[in-house]
Amino acid sequence: MNQSRIIIDVREPFEYESGHVDGAINIPPGTLMSGSSGLENVKKDTELVLYCKTGSRSAASMQILKQMGFTNLVNGINAGHVNKNFF
Repeated sequence: MNQSRIIIDVREPFEYESGHVDGAINIPPGTLMSGSSGLENVKKDTELVLYCKTGSRSAASMQILKQMGFTNLVNGINAGHVNKNFF
């Protein structure tokens, strides 16, 4: 993955499947905590925009990603905010 911005939906897979932001990848907090984020080939300064339903899981996920060394993290709150502010 080599992009300037990656949109990450941190909701559970069943929530993601019911609808998500175009181009968003699904990485729930449990997956991040297990260390298998799928972001191994992403530069640490890539802008990562995380969202969930209310912003709580995305805030928690940001802390996990920070511990993994990522430095450009944005809490997109929810799909509506991401669509409005990043597209």
